[in-house]
Amino acid sequence: MAVCPLRRPLVAGDNQNENEARNAHMKALVVAPQPFFSPRGTPFSVYYRTLVMAELGIEIDLLTYGQGQDVDLPGVRIVRIPNVPGLGEIKTGPSMPKVLLDALMFIWTVGMLIRRRYDFVHAHEEAVFFCRFLKPLFGFRLVYDMHSSLPQQLDNFEFSKSKTLKALFSKLESSSLKAADAVITICPDLSDYVIGEIGDSPKHVLIENSIFEPVRLAGMSGQRNEQPTALDVEIPADRPLVVYAGTFERYQGLDILIPAFAEAKRSCPDAVLLMAGGTPQQVSEMKELARRCGLDEDVIIIGRVPQMEAKRINNAATVLTSPRSSGTNTPLKLYEQLSLGKPLVATRIYSHTQVLSEDVAFLVEPSAEDMARGITAALTNPDLAAAKGRAARAMYESKYSRPVYERKMKVLLDRIKGVEEVGLAQ
Repeated sequence: MAVCPLRRPLVAGDNQNENEARNAHMKALVVAPQPFFSPRGTPFSVYYRTLVMAELGIEIDLLTYGQGQDVDLPGVRIVRIPNVPGLGEIKTGPSMPKVLLDALMFIWTVGMLIRRRYDFVHAHEEAVFFCRFLKPLFGFRLVYDMHSSLPQQLDNFEFSKSKTLKALFSKLESSSLKAADAVITICPDLSDYVIGEIGDSPKHVLIENSIFEPVRLAGMSGQRNEQPTALDVEIPADRPLVVYAGTFERYQGLDILIPAFAEAKRSCPDAVLLMAGGTPQQVSEMKELARRCGLDEDVIIIGRVPQMEAKRINNAATVLTSPRSSGTNTPLKLYEQLSLGKPLVATRIYSHTQVLSEDVAFLVEPSAEDMARGITAALTNPDLAAAKGRAARAMYESKYSRPVYERKMKVLLDRIKGVEEVGLAQ
């Protein structure tokens, strides 16, 4: 398969042709048990990991679910399992529909391994469970892309209370970590977990989900639509805008954010809250909560929007928020928020504090009262807000930007090939 010849430079000092030459003829099978593409955390991660590997000269087949939007990934052949009718939307986390689809993923993976020899298999999330057992049969090297602890997901998504099932998942996860030739984690919490399982091994690389350029959907130019949108009409230009853009799952803390905003309006009566994301049912529930808080005129809830529209919303914000109430994985949206250099109000939970500090954000307790305090401070103290925004932008550039991401991916590929490199900042 031909790899697109148009590549961007990687890092300062790297030569584009040299990078492709060093990875020439390497073939990878990416196994992504997700509705790809869909605008949520893991599919975004799959997209950017695969995009950068292709830019580094790897020839890739990507196996995924039948559900999802087609994307334009030069140098990547996307293969889909059959789209099983009647399953509805595949939700985040473990579910019975995913069990059925993952069984099909296993069959298709075996078929692809029989038909073609791959240098390595890049298994995302639970795909590692069957790829770990296929590895000795087909002789490939295995990359485990660990987006979360799978046994922990059984509890987080209330899939099962079975101690036996959780123990089986724990054993499979531990076995997969040891069998993999390389392990990618996405946040310090997972990194610490992996170190506890396999030690401080050079095969483990922390690569945060920290790039977020527009996803190139198939049939679209990928260029920004500069036409006016409903957003331009709905938001008065002269009013402070507090923004939340992301999923509306319970752990995101939106039941904290709305009452907090009601309290903050006592000090900032002109402020408007804009919330983007969520299913129609979730949007309806949040609108009802806003109504009960007396915010019918000052809260705009617009549901899910395209990626570029979400970027427009964040760019229009006076203050960004991440009111998440629980969890340990760092939200993907946090890195985009940092990159914008705007004041950010976030809860002081480990999901956030493994990345954020008081230097770069207004950190608050996960309660409506404290969230209100943070929003008020961000809106009424412009000098402090601006200073935190500048520090956030500087931290993003030094630790999480695309050149840093690419460098880590390049080192990962060298490790897969058995070439040790030093100087990778974790």
